Amino acid sequence: MAAMMTLSSDIADRPATPVSEGGENRLLAALTTSDRALLAPDLERVSLVVGDTLLTVDQSIDYVYFLEGGIAAVLEVIDGERQHAVGLLGADGYVGWPILLGDDRSPHDVVLRAEPGTALRIPADRLLAAVERSDTLRAALLRFIQVFLIQMGRTVVSALSHPVERRLARWILLYHDRVRGDEISMTHEEFRLMLAVRRSSITDALHRLEETLAIKSVRGRVIVRDREKLLEMAAMTYGPPEEAYQRLVGTPGN
Repeated sequence: MAAMMTLSSDIADRPATPVSEGGENRLLAALTTSDRALLAPDLERVSLVVGDTLLTVDQSIDYVYFLEGGIAAVLEVIDGERQHAVGLLGADGYVGWPILLGDDRSPHDVVLRAEPGTALRIPADRLLAAVERSDTLRAALLRFIQVFLIQMGRTVVSALSHPVERRLARWILLYHDRVRGDEISMTHEEFRLMLAVRRSSITDALHRLEETLAIKSVRGRVIVRDREKLLEMAAMTYGPPEEAYQRLVGTPGN
């Protein structure tokens, strides 16, 4: 797995372009005009490829990334090498939120998955300076953290309580929410990281989902055929974080 990743320092050194127009990040779009204006002078757009490491556990958070495409998998690192996914985010949020909680180091690895994309990045110190000037900006960024914590809680409960096929249906829905279209580029190994089970268990669960015609699985890809069937299979494992996002983040501000 490590061979797929690009060091986060490579992203920091990657050429970036000024942001001359609004991006596709939903959280930024939901900010008020005045709060977006506080961030705008320091935002720059950077390209991301699958496997990029945006943050590394126990290393300093130098930039905050508001994704416009791709999926950031938040990975718990055990014994310095084993990784287990605890959550996902995409254009609905941002990477680097621990700095809003007073921590300048990342507690997780955060790696780009599924498809390439772009992000609007801002130096961490400039973001902190902006939130010092605006209580509404701080509140908006903290509300996303609350949403993500709800998602992490569902991940833990699902891992402890539900069969593999239900958990897989939930992860596919989380990816489907954040990719463009119905095709998800994911290998068995990456799904194994999501569910922390053997590859054979992933194969069996994919076959069961295929039997319901909810998905089609081909080498390195999952194609969503019937989202309603996935929702039925995922049941209570999916929904509360998505509802909280609508309630707490909502629609673009004025």
